[in-house]
Amino acid sequence: MSATNAGAAGVPVLYERDEAVATVTLNRPEVLNALDDAIGRALLEAIERAAADETVRALVLTGAGRGFSSGADLASVKPEVALDLGRLLRERYHPLILALRRMPKPVICAVNGAAAGAGMSIAIAGDIVLAARSAYFVQAFSKIGLVPDAGSTWMLPRLVGEGRARALALLGERIDAESAQRIGLVWEVHDDDALLPRAQALAKQLAQRPTRALALIKEVFEGTMQRDLEAQLEREASLQTLAGRTEDFREGVAAFLERRAPRFRGR
Repeated sequence: MSATNAGAAGVPVLYERDEAVATVTLNRPEVLNALDDAIGRALLEAIERAAADETVRALVLTGAGRGFSSGADLASVKPEVALDLGRLLRERYHPLILALRRMPKPVICAVNGAAAGAGMSIAIAGDIVLAARSAYFVQAFSKIGLVPDAGSTWMLPRLVGEGRARALALLGERIDAESAQRIGLVWEVHDDDALLPRAQALAKQLAQRPTRALALIKEVFEGTMQRDLEAQLEREASLQTLAGRTEDFREGVAAFLERRAPRFRGR
């Protein structure tokens, strides 16, 4: 195992690599991993590092301690001062959400405890979301006089439907892990102590798959709800052309014909 800053107090984000899997951990457990400038910058750097590292073929994102992330660190916000919250979003959160969505490798979010506000937005930006039984999700914005942000209004309707998304945003009520799974917000729910091992095992499984094809699968789904059927068919065809030129496609066909397990290299 290769690790950076593992277990280091005061380091806002931990980065570990175990063979082809990178695990990124939000590391402000004393404030439920509330998001401030330092943790935002460090998280973006970790995501970009994993994206650029050819030896990394899957990413796990989780939180240290009792929560995934409680959202923006309100202790650093002074409402009496004229703030441009839109500018804050553009500078801090938009690059982060886009980096997760555009990551050319699978992203598994392992949600432990609270995923609130922008913390929930980050959690549901993953490709596969797993939740601990202690996890809960809450669109906390309306309770402090704000609108949902960090991509929630884009991702939530696609995951749970517009009706549920509106209710979650307007009511600002927390939903537990089982309810989140029932409405399609998360893929699996696990006992707390089994969450991270399951996420890492799933990441290792995906890391053995044809990484370039997985990146193209992510790409073909992005924006699909804005395209009509004819446009989506063309999108599939264009990306299939790229997939058909990869080494892993040739290996997959050869393995199928030779009746053996494929040995994908992510190329």
